[in-house]
Amino acid sequence: MPRDATYEIPASYDLFIGNEWVTPTSSAVLENRSPLTDDLLCTVPDANEVDVAAAVHAAKGAWRGWFALGARKRANLLLQVADRLEADADRFAWLETTDTGKPWRESKANVHTAADRLRYFAGVVRGFDGRTQPVGRNILSMDLREPLGVVGIMGAWNFPLNMFAGKIAPALAVGNAVVYKAPEPTPITTFELARLMGELLPPGVINVVTGRGETAGAALVAHPDVRKISLTGSSDTGRIVMSSAAKSLKRVTLELGGKNAQIVYGDADLAAAAQGVMLGAFMNQGQVCTSGSRIFAHRSIADELRDRVVGLIPKLRVGDPFDPETNMGSMVYREHMDSVLRYIDQGRAEGGQVVVGGGRLDLDAFPKGLFVQPTLFGAVEDDMTVAREEIFGPVATFHLFDDEDEVIGRANALDYGLAAGIWSQDLGRAHRTAQAIEAGRVWVNCYNLFPSGSAFGGTKASGFGREDAFESMLDFTQVKNVIMDYAPSRRSFYD
Repeated sequence: MPRDATYEIPASYDLFIGNEWVTPTSSAVLENRSPLTDDLLCTVPDANEVDVAAAVHAAKGAWRGWFALGARKRANLLLQVADRLEADADRFAWLETTDTGKPWRESKANVHTAADRLRYFAGVVRGFDGRTQPVGRNILSMDLREPLGVVGIMGAWNFPLNMFAGKIAPALAVGNAVVYKAPEPTPITTFELARLMGELLPPGVINVVTGRGETAGAALVAHPDVRKISLTGSSDTGRIVMSSAAKSLKRVTLELGGKNAQIVYGDADLAAAAQGVMLGAFMNQGQVCTSGSRIFAHRSIADELRDRVVGLIPKLRVGDPFDPETNMGSMVYREHMDSVLRYIDQGRAEGGQVVVGGGRLDLDAFPKGLFVQPTLFGAVEDDMTVAREEIFGPVATFHLFDDEDEVIGRANALDYGLAAGIWSQDLGRAHRTAQAIEAGRVWVNCYNLFPSGSAFGGTKASGFGREDAFESMLDFTQVKNVIMDYAPSRRSFYD
């Protein structure tokens, strides 16, 4: 894509409710600034309880009719959305990169992944059936799968387009209507995809609000007509949402943070492992909940693996995200960049050795750009802050281990349990380790692959519930049991 290509971004967005742009009752707005230039991209509403209630009202009025269309018609409409999204892929990728600072080629891939999520759920919902069981003469017991009704979904800011499409697709496919709270720092592609969907779907099926967690987010979780909340966010946010949702007995799915281990055994293919470590640690500038930022290397190969990783880091081309050669962009917003830099400083203060990187990266082309050097810590103890807390940036720590049981225990020592990577050519060892690791997803001899249809989610403080798979549709439905006597006799109960 030419660097010169530009697309229009409105100076401000209103709320998207009932397929219309609705002026919020609140005059408060949030500024959305470029991570590359600090220019104001647009403003979005900081919605209040009244605004959120209007979105919920629209969804409540829409979901029964949407469900009544049947799986085939709903699926066909989702397929049309996917087709339209891919037909406009260049624009959506440009908007995503402008808003997030991630490389355009990654943004382009994210557009296709978002479309694939829509297509996947459009396909599998056609086979989403209940169960019928004969339980006696003339008696049938039927388990019917029904949508919950109105669901509230809150996505994260690191993959805004992919998150929006992937999280709403199973909810819509089974017949719910959605109120989606777009992420504050990166709302643009969410609003633009909602605009597109409004041209195809019935009014009220998809509604988008914006606002801070304390305002729009809290109102969405507290609303009595919202029957489920699905959140992607930090573990701290998950605890707040779960506590609030308990008051109205809402269902909750939480996809939360991680501090994920990559375990490299002595028999691993070190060339592949080094590449995988790089992908795990620095994909999307480390702003990934599955970031493989804790690198455990067997003592016998630790020096060689570290040298290979250090040798690959200069090949990370950090800079203009619209340059096709760039493979690492910027942090999404300033406060987050400052947080990442504080973690690096704390790592040094606690005795960690910075092997490479370790600070902000100044680029002449983007003097206000939010760039951080890819950073690798060596000589790190497991109890150091940089080895325990989710940094959500391009920062990885290097650890040594001697045997299998030891490294499994150390990998499981944290309260997080989202993902892990295992590098070994011994498939027996790989299976043993994969079964012993406390994580919702484990990659073996690969990392950060996210195929549609593969269940994704965490354990422990990384949350519960699953996304991106058939199982996620179960979480957006409830079972109604009907027991029917289809040939009733006229005998009295007392006969």
